[in-house]
Amino acid sequence: MIPRYSRPEMTAIWEPAARFRIWFEIEAHAASAMAELGTIPQSAADTIWEKGGKAEFDIARIDEIEAETKHDVIAFLTHLAEHVGDDARFVHQGMTSSDILDTCLNVQLTRAADLLLSDLDKLLAALKTRAAEHKDTITIGRSHAIHAEPTTFGVKLAIAYAEFARNKTRLQAARADIATCAISGAVGTFANIDPNVEVYVADKLGLTPEPVSSQVIPRDRHAMFFATLGVIASSVERLAIEIRHLQRTEVLEVEEFFSKGQKGSSAMPHKRNPVLTENLTGLARMVRSYALPAMENVALWHERDISHSSVERMIGPDATVTLDFALARLTGVIEKLVVYPDNMKKNLDKLGGLHNSQRVLLALTQAGLSREDSYRLVQRNAMKTWELGKDFLTELKADEDVMAKLKAGDLDQMFDLAYHTKHVDTIFKRVFG
Repeated sequence: MIPRYSRPEMTAIWEPAARFRIWFEIEAHAASAMAELGTIPQSAADTIWEKGGKAEFDIARIDEIEAETKHDVIAFLTHLAEHVGDDARFVHQGMTSSDILDTCLNVQLTRAADLLLSDLDKLLAALKTRAAEHKDTITIGRSHAIHAEPTTFGVKLAIAYAEFARNKTRLQAARADIATCAISGAVGTFANIDPNVEVYVADKLGLTPEPVSSQVIPRDRHAMFFATLGVIASSVERLAIEIRHLQRTEVLEVEEFFSKGQKGSSAMPHKRNPVLTENLTGLARMVRSYALPAMENVALWHERDISHSSVERMIGPDATVTLDFALARLTGVIEKLVVYPDNMKKNLDKLGGLHNSQRVLLALTQAGLSREDSYRLVQRNAMKTWELGKDFLTELKADEDVMAKLKAGDLDQMFDLAYHTKHVDTIFKRVFG
């Protein structure tokens, strides 16, 4: 987590002050629940809320205590006692460190997920707007990076919209899966704490009680959460790479916005490089890399160990902060993307009409030729266009075998671009409703 790729609202979730405030709220809500159950005096719960709620937790002081105790939760509880006084003996009754750490982590991850969902909404809005703008902007489709058949740039963006809509659904599910609370005590048996305390705390924090915990919340939940972030990052990269390819000098169908005063190269003043989408490709690699250690965290020893702890202290903030930044950057790229329809049409025409080869192939089969013979006739004329720069339609009309089966007027109609885009409205209705 470095400032260059961080945004304040997301980083705030992971600041020590925010973490200690969540720890306090977990302890204080637990105290309120215990007071209702008669486990501790109501006056003690009131004091914990009153004095702890007003406290400005001193991070340096907590670090000082931890340096001696070698235990972060104990260090926090000791510092909390310095604020609360005698009633601090009722804090953490029947609880264990994992109750605080795991519940806090899940609060942070759900808050991070909410920000990421908001990011996705903004990206989806940008994609929808630009897709509508270019719904009928003809461009060549490519398979294996080679000219295939025409599509529209709007359809390209509609594909991205549908992909990120699926990602939103995935993240909503991952958020629901991670939003659990465990206040079950040592080895998760509730031996020293009433299960109703967990229910109470979960409700106050907007979580659900973990059905069964072994002292730690099962890490398959976290593995799915970080894997989902990795999938979203992969979608970011897919769209970024599409833009990078389309910005190549030889193609130049789209271009990242190049602002006044911006410079593309320290050596070559003419350069206008796709630096934002290249950056997004790199950030996506990082977010994906956090999924593997999250999966490896699933296998813990018996009821608890802390081999997952150091991993999550890094990947929790790093994955969410990085993806938050990436989604915001991608949204900006889409909103400001410069599109060159004339270049799209120019590129489409480069191969002399070869993008209509399949339509001619199908027409010959409909006229009675076998598929093999039809393919041979079309390909031999296509290769003249490919290798010698001939016009495809002209070559077809000069081929006696082709003209024995097709009329010249019918061939002319097969080179109508509208044929390839006649179902764009249907596609848009499916994607956007």
